[in-house]
Amino acid sequence: MTTNQVIVITGPTGSGKTTVSHYLKDHFNIPQVITHTTRAPRDGEVDGRDYYFETPASFATKHYLEHVTYSGNQYGSSREGLAAGWSKSPLVSIVLDTAGAITYARELGRQAVIIYLEVPDNRALVERLAKRGDHPERIKKRVASQEYQRDQQLPAGLVGHATALVNDDWTQTRAKLDALVHHYQQVSDSAN
Repeated sequence: MTTNQVIVITGPTGSGKTTVSHYLKDHFNIPQVITHTTRAPRDGEVDGRDYYFETPASFATKHYLEHVTYSGNQYGSSREGLAAGWSKSPLVSIVLDTAGAITYARELGRQAVIIYLEVPDNRALVERLAKRGDHPERIKKRVASQEYQRDQQLPAGLVGHATALVNDDWTQTRAKLDALVHHYQQVSDSAN
């Protein structure tokens, strides 16, 4: 029997969560769990690939592990989304804030493989936000936010459950990710 697992990638804004998720998909063929939102699709976004675009009524029919309301729109990751990912691969990934990662750790236990990315230099995080094209005023607002401050350190709810990776040298981060993925792929193979 295969043990399904989800790699939960968390950490502060600008720590490289999306980069890690894309790396896992591109180099290990680890699918990303598709999450749900009630916001309208942006240009180029496709339903079922970027998000499951929901109406408020259809959003309410899913079984969420975690969800938030942001700028008047709802966002969440569901058990249905996990099942769809696991139908493609026993090992999937998802990017979550630390509050969502704590929920996954609590609800899924060992099925949730938590990676907490950290960048010790706060200036480096701000530079990354600027390089990706965020507006300076938005960066300033984000860095001052309660969520940003909360995500700056591994939360107590993830201590003993998360693997912390310092992501200030991509070559080293990639090597650690490779070792982690190989370990969980072997665990999955030995369960068959």
